[in-house]
Amino acid sequence: MREIDSKIMNPSVKKLLSYATSAGKVAGEYEKYMASSNRKLYGEASGDEFFACIGMAFLEEGICEIRHIAVSSEQRGKKVASGMIDAICQLYQPDRVVAETDRQAVEFYRKYGFSIASLGEKYPGVERFRCVYKVKF
Repeated sequence: MREIDSKIMNPSVKKLLSYATSAGKVAGEYEKYMASSNRKLYGEASGDEFFACIGMAFLEEGICEIRHIAVSSEQRGKKVASGMIDAICQLYQPDRVVAETDRQAVEFYRKYGFSIASLGEKYPGVERFRCVYKVKF
């Protein structure tokens, strides 16, 4: 896993981020990673082509938030996303990792060991979930 810090967005990163947010928000989200000292974007790549990424926001002491996580369709089911969360936990040693997600991804977080709580419909017809993982070292 390596930090993505290029001012010019790699097309494969753009595609991955579009899986995790709406296509119209990708450029703005990428810019936030590049401009903010409390956000980091990491990726897994083969050569110059990224096949997975994880975007983190570092909140208060000991808490980091997964803002975006995406894996290419070819790499899904190979524990790539879990490996990225493992790497973040090793690198930063937070007390907790938090995330907000939709019904489509909530089982991934549950299987990893996150506790899950429904936030209800934050948007019309879209239930959101708060996921919290207490890191054990």
